[in-house]
Amino acid sequence: MKRLGYENGAIDEIDRELLSALYENARQSIADLARKVSLSSPSVSERVKRLEEAGVIKQYTVDIDPQAIGLAIAAWLRIRPIPGKMQKVIQIIQSLPEIVECDRITGEDCFIAKAHVPSVDDLAALIDELVPYSMTNTSIIQSSPVARRAPYVLTV
Repeated sequence: MKRLGYENGAIDEIDRELLSALYENARQSIADLARKVSLSSPSVSERVKRLEEAGVIKQYTVDIDPQAIGLAIAAWLRIRPIPGKMQKVIQIIQSLPEIVECDRITGEDCFIAKAHVPSVDDLAALIDELVPYSMTNTSIIQSSPVARRAPYVLTV
């Protein structure tokens, strides 16, 4: 496997194991992590701190099931701003709380955004916010055969 690195050096096998374990459960204690990688707690603590300071670990978070809180519809929206309206579309996308992630992409469309809404009517209202300034193409998510996962280089 290609050696990966960051500003403080190479990511070694122990770093990979730590990152993978934290990705699976960010609430693990340093002691639990230390047992998993067969190092002392102070060593693991220092490694985690180094990974945080280098920006490899950006944040610790929780994974919420949108359906469990009443957001039954998930959809991907491909968005192509009309000429001269790029900044306006960006502002609208950023202001819509239903949009949980958005990437600027190459190709015919400029953005791909993921939204969670309670109903198809709510999805239509969301699209209506974008339509005056862009063309959209929407796909409702039926299932997710590959759940969000860590980058492949962390699989141990």
